[in-house]
Amino acid sequence: METIFRGKAFKCGDDIDTDQIYHGQYLPLTDPKEMAKHAMEFVPGLENFINEVKPGDMVVAGRNFGCGSSREHAVICLKENGVCCVIAESFARIFYRNAVNLGLALLECPGISQFAETGDSLEVNASSGKVRSLSSGKEIEGHPISGLEREITEAGGLLQFIKK
Repeated sequence: METIFRGKAFKCGDDIDTDQIYHGQYLPLTDPKEMAKHAMEFVPGLENFINEVKPGDMVVAGRNFGCGSSREHAVICLKENGVCCVIAESFARIFYRNAVNLGLALLECPGISQFAETGDSLEVNASSGKVRSLSSGKEIEGHPISGLEREITEAGGLLQFIKK
């Protein structure tokens, strides 16, 4: 199955931890819609993320995206805001695992942090790993998840995969 995403990029840097994606002060919240209101609030340069993000948009990051604690909230708040995928130079393993288990598409893409800027319109082929800037026409190739991880993500997460 070929999956194509098109949306606006929201770029952040290296070592964006889960406390920046979804701060610990909001952990008592359990409603995903309430959680979504606090997504990326502590990421430098993306303080207005929740006011600007639209369904289908994507996060572009440097190295080690999602490092820190194991909270699933970091994935949930992105998904609830309609983020279709996260493209990063690399992911912290716990964020990577949580994203797969919750059905958020990921793409590891060396060079992406130099390729895209916030506001760029991107087209991502999650099957091939190709990212095309609709703003500049340039392309870059990443490493999509594959195998069982891909099947779980495409099913919408681990619970949906098991039900299927």
